[in-house]
Amino acid sequence: MSDYPNLAHHIDEVALIDQHVHGCWLAAGDRQRFENALNEANTDPIAHPGFDSQLGFAVRAHCGPVLGLPRHVDPERYWDQRSRIGEAELARLFLPAARVSDWLVDTGTGGVAGVADMAAVSGGRAHGVVRLEEVAEQAARAPGGYASAFEEILHRRAATAVATKSILAYRGGFDGDLSKPSATQVAEAAARWRDRGGVRLEDRVLLRFGLYEALRLGKPVQFHVGFGDRDCDLNRANPLLLLDFLRRSGDTPIVLLHCYPYEREAGYLAQAFNNVYVDGGLSVNHLGARAPAFIARLLEMAPFGKILYSSDGFGPAELHFLGAALWRNGIHRVLRDFVAAGDWSEHDAIRVVDLIARDNAARIYRL
Repeated sequence: MSDYPNLAHHIDEVALIDQHVHGCWLAAGDRQRFENALNEANTDPIAHPGFDSQLGFAVRAHCGPVLGLPRHVDPERYWDQRSRIGEAELARLFLPAARVSDWLVDTGTGGVAGVADMAAVSGGRAHGVVRLEEVAEQAARAPGGYASAFEEILHRRAATAVATKSILAYRGGFDGDLSKPSATQVAEAAARWRDRGGVRLEDRVLLRFGLYEALRLGKPVQFHVGFGDRDCDLNRANPLLLLDFLRRSGDTPIVLLHCYPYEREAGYLAQAFNNVYVDGGLSVNHLGARAPAFIARLLEMAPFGKILYSSDGFGPAELHFLGAALWRNGIHRVLRDFVAAGDWSEHDAIRVVDLIARDNAARIYRL
């Protein structure tokens, strides 16, 4: 980062707000678990080396030095060094190295550090994000009417959280009716779902009901968009399919997560709707050396006050650090070229870094 040293230094030092992340591992596991965590899409044990990917190469290049290893260390040596260190200690190495002041933690997944644990191992602050489908499953097990139970659980959990999140993309996709269902429709759908055991919510009526209850809170609602594991039908996770819902969403901030390969569509929506925001978490990690091109595409259409940083790290503590390292590297390469071409001033580039790194998130999540 030698060109435009003020810009380079600022990018390197700015404290990030990771506006969408999951917990890191704290319990030991084997190499199969680790290499599977370097592949987002395959939900089976992978049959190829997890290190042989853009993400795997990025881990060796950027995470090796944190473990006292050279850049591009071979996978065997990386795993050998990593396996000598406990997961909790790895978290205490990698999370502070990300230079993140605040972690916004999706609490809808198990087997990883919770909100308090993330704060403890990172030395930063951590805030909860409530997954709506998890609230639905809790309401299905609660006595009495489903709608009132959902509302009570959501308000209780949201009181100490900064946002909600939907995985609608995994539970049927964005296409189809996304209007607010009637009370009768909700009661009938809830009865059917409870009779089936009330697990893995896929009922369209109840999914829609949860979204509108979240809108009523007024806190940001995050949506998984695009790239994910194979449970997610990618062609039904295009954010343009959310248009009718967005027209009904009022002033509540809607944050489109990940976005690849629909980052341009997401950028258009961020320009078209005052309450729509985008981020590139997860995608930046998996694109590795190609992340700068993706970051440049995020900057094409979306207003700069509508773009947010996240890592979407989950599992290996490396991913929480790597998201930050690759974002800093990528945003520097992109903005340096803008400044060098005379299209941007260095002052404006630094200001946009601050917007994306933390200011936009601080504003919409009221941190």
